Amino acid sequence: MNFFIQRSELSDIYDKVVAGERISEADALRLFETKDLNALGAIADFVRLRKNGNRASYIVNRYVNYSNYCILSCQFCSFSRKKRDADGFQFSVEEIVEKAREALKIGITEMHIVGGLHPSLPFTFYTDMLRALKNLDARLQLKCFTAIEILHLAWLAKKTVVQTLIELKAAGLDSLTGGGAEIFRKEIRSQIAKGKESGEEYLDVHRQWHKLGGRSTCTMLYGHVETLADRVDHLRQLRALQDETNGFTALIPLAYQPEDNDIPVTHPPTGFDSLRTIAVSRIYLDNFPHLTAYWIGLGMKLAQVALSYGADDIHGTIIEEHIFHMAGATSPQLQTESDMIKAIREAGRTPVQRNTFYEPIKVLESLPTAAEIKANPAPSNVLAENLATA
Repeated sequence: MNFFIQRSELSDIYDKVVAGERISEADALRLFETKDLNALGAIADFVRLRKNGNRASYIVNRYVNYSNYCILSCQFCSFSRKKRDADGFQFSVEEIVEKAREALKIGITEMHIVGGLHPSLPFTFYTDMLRALKNLDARLQLKCFTAIEILHLAWLAKKTVVQTLIELKAAGLDSLTGGGAEIFRKEIRSQIAKGKESGEEYLDVHRQWHKLGGRSTCTMLYGHVETLADRVDHLRQLRALQDETNGFTALIPLAYQPEDNDIPVTHPPTGFDSLRTIAVSRIYLDNFPHLTAYWIGLGMKLAQVALSYGADDIHGTIIEEHIFHMAGATSPQLQTESDMIKAIREAGRTPVQRNTFYEPIKVLESLPTAAEIKANPAPSNVLAENLATA
């Protein structure tokens, strides 16, 4: 048994996890409430290692926020604008395709596309966009739209959610994004995102997508007005849907960004809070294959640490991100692939480039030490190829 766990109040939960038993909501709340971050991290790291070995993944992708015009006015959102606002923006299909064309030159495998609930764009804008991107490169995976966007598009198309998803899938949609989950509990949701879809509606959009054979990620926005019990309730509902559909590829916990919005938060998420949230999520979500440390919200250094607290993925190269940065995130707008590989290696993990569905594209073995290079100055072809791509 790990030294930190042996001396911890959490040793009984560790025993459950080792035995393959599912922990309860009460156990999860205990994990959130503990001050013993070392023991908590050790349990989460055990789960990570058992599920994914010593690998940590990243994706070479590009973000496009097609517009920040939105009919909603969520209290926590710093991204949305009205048509009268000077800093509103909207890209045409041609402009989005050009962004994809440029990004394909550096090897992206995914376009991640979300936006506000636009007041006037027709449903055909979205299907035309998907088809145009697939025509550009059929291998490009399109991860697009949050659950609330799907509900908005269904309203635009005057179709059911299922019919809308079928039509989007036929146009080229590969995966739904996980954004917009926030916190499911109604009382909290009404404080931070009044007028947005309910937690039940969010889950049902993903349920219908999974029933069509689709996969998606999911999120939890933490560190605002919710309680620790609210976080556990959120995770409980995600785990229940995963039991039902097995359609989620990963959870992506999102640290609340406190700037430029209408929710006063005296103590936004700390590093301690982010690490414990990632760790508890990894332990509790026993039916989730992956857990992502979102470097945009955490910063790359904390994302590296999170790889020892249950996370096995640090997300993507991004290239251009608006939502978190308009809320005050100070992380860079992008990371190069070599940056991602370097960060993963520094954390003691083997880098793996993945696709949208967290499936490996290539595995980059660890770099040799100086002593190994001196002893064997002519590296193998495989190692030489890995060094070249790094």
